[in-house]
Amino acid sequence: MSVTRTGTESRHTGGSGLPGGPEPAGSPGAALAAAVLGFFVITLDVSGVNVALPAVGDDLGGSMSGLQWVADSYTLMFAALMLSAGSLSDAIGARRAYGWGLAVFTLASLACGAVTTLGALTAARMVQGSAAAAMVPTSLALIRQAFPDPDARARGIALWTVGGAVAIAAGPVLGGLLTTEWSWRAVFFLNVPAGLAGILMLLRAERSPRRPAPFDPPGQLTAVLALAGLTFAVIEGGHHGLTVKVLVAAGVAVLAGAAFLVVEARRRSPMVPLGLFRHRGVSVPVVAGFACNAAFYGGVFVLSLFFQEQRGQSAFSAGLMFVPMAVITANFNYLSPKAVSRFGPRAVVVAGLLVGTLGCCGLAAIGPDTPWWLIALPMIPLGIGGALAMPALTSLMLDSVPAERAGTAAALLNTSRQIGGALSIAVFGALLAADFLPGMRESLLLAAALLTANAVGAATLLRRPPQDTD
Repeated sequence: MSVTRTGTESRHTGGSGLPGGPEPAGSPGAALAAAVLGFFVITLDVSGVNVALPAVGDDLGGSMSGLQWVADSYTLMFAALMLSAGSLSDAIGARRAYGWGLAVFTLASLACGAVTTLGALTAARMVQGSAAAAMVPTSLALIRQAFPDPDARARGIALWTVGGAVAIAAGPVLGGLLTTEWSWRAVFFLNVPAGLAGILMLLRAERSPRRPAPFDPPGQLTAVLALAGLTFAVIEGGHHGLTVKVLVAAGVAVLAGAAFLVVEARRRSPMVPLGLFRHRGVSVPVVAGFACNAAFYGGVFVLSLFFQEQRGQSAFSAGLMFVPMAVITANFNYLSPKAVSRFGPRAVVVAGLLVGTLGCCGLAAIGPDTPWWLIALPMIPLGIGGALAMPALTSLMLDSVPAERAGTAAALLNTSRQIGGALSIAVFGALLAADFLPGMRESLLLAAALLTANAVGAATLLRRPPQDTD
C-alpha cells in the first residue's frame, strides 16, 4: 500500500502525523488495531462509569440529576461535536485527528480520576466526550482507508464493533471490581495505559490524505445549543417540573434546532449535507442507530442502578450481572457481517431490532426478588439485538456514500447513536426519580416501542437497494 505524503504534515510532525513520531510503516493491521483499541477505550469508559455512578454519588455528593449529568455531559459533547469531527477527519487526515483525540481523551481521563467535586467531574467528562467525538468517526475513516476492498472492510468493521462489544462486557465487570476493591477513580485511570498503547499502534499506520472540508461554525454552534437545551430540559424537567429554566431550555432547543436546519440548507459546504438523507442507506441507519443506543445504554443505566439500589448488590456484583449478555453479544457482533452476506442487510437489521424488543419486554417484568438468572436471561436478547443490527447498519451507511464522505457519514451515524444514548438516560432517569420500579418498567417498554417502530420502518424502507432511492 502506498503512503500518501504531504509536505505540511511532514514538516510539522516529523512525518508521522503525530508530534515527534517516526516514519510510519503503513500497516493496515496497525490502523485497525489502533481504531479498535480506541473504540474499546471510549466504550469501556461509558459502561464502566454507569456501574460506578452510585459510588460517585456517595463520595462527591449529588442528586440523581447530578449523576445523570455525569453520564450525559460526556455523551452530549460526544454527540454534538462528532458532526464537526467528520469534517476534521477529512480536512487534516483521519490518522492525525484520531491521534490528537486519543491523546486528549487519555489526559481527560487522568483529570476525571483526580477531581474532588461533582461539578469538576462533569466538566472533565465534557472534555472526554469532546475527544471521543474526534475518535469515533476518524477510527471508521481509518478502517475505510486501510481496507478499500468491501469484504475486507466489512471484516474490519466487524472487529471494530467486537471491540465495542468486548468493552461493554468488560466495562461493568472491571468498573464494578475497581469500584468495590479500590475506588471509582480507578475506572478512569484504567483508560491511561490503553490510550498510550493506542497511540503507539497509530504510529505504524499509513498517513491519511487530506481533502477540502470547510468547517461550519454556525452549524456547530446551533447543534450544541439544540442538544444542550434539549438534554437540560429533559433532565431538569423530570426532576423539578416545568420551571422557567426548563421552559427556556426547551425554547432554546427548538429555536436552535430550527436554525441548524436553515443554516445547513443554505451553506455551500455544510457539515451535515441534508441531501444525504434522501438515501435510504443513510436515513435508515441514522434513525435505527438512535433507537439501538437509546435501548441499550438506557437499559444499562437503569439496570446498573436497579441492581445496586433496589437489590442491594455491590458494584462488582452488579457488573457481573452483565457478563452473560456481553459475552454472547461479542460473538454476534462478529457473526453479523456473515449474516448480511447471506441474507442481506434488511433481514439482519430487522431481526436485530426485534430481538432487542424481546429483551426489553422481558426486563420490564423483573422485580427486586426475581432470581438472578431470570434477570440475566432477557438481558441476552437486549445485547444480541444491537450486536446484530449495528454492524449491518454501519456497513450499509459506509457503502451508501462515496469514499470522500466516509468521515462525515461515520460522524452522522455515531452522532445519532450518541443522541439516542443521552436522551434515553435523561428520560429514563426522570422516570426513575418519580418512582423507581414503575419508572424502570416504563423506560424499558418505551425502549421496546422505539425498537419495534424502527423494525417496521427498516422492513418497509429497505425493500429496495439504497442506491434506488436517489
